[in-house]
Amino acid sequence: MIPTLPEILEQGYASNALAVALEVLFEHSPVLVNILEPQLRTVLKSSPLLESYTHLIDLALAQITTWDVSAQSQFISGHPRIGENKNLSKLSAKEQGSGGVIPTSPEVLARLSHLNACYEVQYPGLRYITFVNGRTRLAIAEEMEDMLCIPHSLSPDDPPLDTLSPVDISSEEWKRELDRAVLDIGRIAKSRLGALGVN
Repeated sequence: MIPTLPEILEQGYASNALAVALEVLFEHSPVLVNILEPQLRTVLKSSPLLESYTHLIDLALAQITTWDVSAQSQFISGHPRIGENKNLSKLSAKEQGSGGVIPTSPEVLARLSHLNACYEVQYPGLRYITFVNGRTRLAIAEEMEDMLCIPHSLSPDDPPLDTLSPVDISSEEWKRELDRAVLDIGRIAKSRLGALGVN
């Protein structure tokens, strides 16, 4: 359940309602409470016209993109890894297809677990984020393999993690991947509005 826009803007209730809305849209992360919520409350006090949840997401993304890379990385890490089945919010579980009509094979889940580990070795401090948008976990595994330049496979341990080279966190490549992940989180948040029946 997401608070209404008037609840978010209400002075006495604003802090709690805004925090709840942000966690529904973006997943729980300490930086949502410690950094984003206070920034957005300030923005909303100076310009209290909140037209829609899409507008709220855009305002949030505008703030997030001004953060240093460490805070943005923490924000990304609030999202579950692709293929995780435990401790998911209801929306994440639905988006990732857990408990769906067509179950994901153990081989694909093992492959996704390894690909997440590969990604996190290659891009230290980041977590692989993608707008799933109804695609199967196998399709996401293949996307991850393509992105990492790894051959398609169902191997649970190929390539070995110790053969991967980390991308320097001060490099343009790492920053582009950070920016892509933040953008995809915005796309995920906007897609959640349909599931919530709001705009």
